[in-house]
Amino acid sequence: MADHGYIYAVSRIRSREQQLLTTPFLESLETSGSEEAAIRLLNEHGWGTAGQSAEEILEEEGRKTWDVIGELVKDLSVFNVFRCENDYHNLKAAIKEACTGGTHPGIYVGDGTYPAKKMEEAVSAREFAALPERMREPAERAMDTLLQTRDGQLCDCILDRAALEATRDAGRASGSDLLALYGELTAAAGDIKIAVRAQRTGKDREFLSIALADCGSLDSGRLADAASDSMEALAAYLDTTAYSGAVEALKKSLCSLERWCDDLMIEKIRPQLTNCFGLDPLAAYILARRTEIKSVRIILTCLRNGCPDSVMRERVRATYV
Repeated sequence: MADHGYIYAVSRIRSREQQLLTTPFLESLETSGSEEAAIRLLNEHGWGTAGQSAEEILEEEGRKTWDVIGELVKDLSVFNVFRCENDYHNLKAAIKEACTGGTHPGIYVGDGTYPAKKMEEAVSAREFAALPERMREPAERAMDTLLQTRDGQLCDCILDRAALEATRDAGRASGSDLLALYGELTAAAGDIKIAVRAQRTGKDREFLSIALADCGSLDSGRLADAASDSMEALAAYLDTTAYSGAVEALKKSLCSLERWCDDLMIEKIRPQLTNCFGLDPLAAYILARRTEIKSVRIILTCLRNGCPDSVMRERVRATYV
């Protein structure tokens, strides 16, 4: 669809942006005193209804986002870059279910590009050719790895890398600069977090070569070399890249690093608040909604578990508006 075809959709999204959560509102949730009080504030803001659990509210808000976008855009495949991760979540679930036997209700998620039920059936029958083409090889390799080694972490690494690369490629294929940026940043942020975890747990270079995705803004070979050496070497390499800002966050904690990665994406999409044309403002709205839902989930979880205020402040993401 040509850019002018999105003018009406963007105008609708502009009105929806007025309902996005602000930093002061998130702060009011943080200081509400309890999960129940925070949920009441959310109810007053239009999130959920009295009697719903936190998870029910969050799931409903996620559905609302796609319902709105579905009303405005006939072909949701333009947003496959956001849906790839759900496909690979379901693939991971299907493989583990097939390898362990039995059924496990609630392990699959919606909003993927391929029906979870079909994925479950294909994996259970080892009919990998029934899967989307790019999923076939990693699915078979991950399943064989799990069956032969019983190493669930290695199985996850194979599929997590495939998910990052699928997201990267979907962004590049979208025709949208913002979605291409999202795909690239997702792959790069995923690699950085994998490298940090691998370094902290003493994983070797071979593990990193399996786990790290290829992306344009990071050299996965140099990243693997640095992570298999030391945390200092890893920080030194990141300092030479576009992700030098991650180094300071890395010194604090992995949670700070994850927040830094999400906040970088919000920073990159904010110019879309004044863009009246094209697909990018719609993509930015989806990202804004996903990020605020993540922040609300963090706050509610922290309140439920009695976490200190400092923990919430460290983890809550920046807002779009």
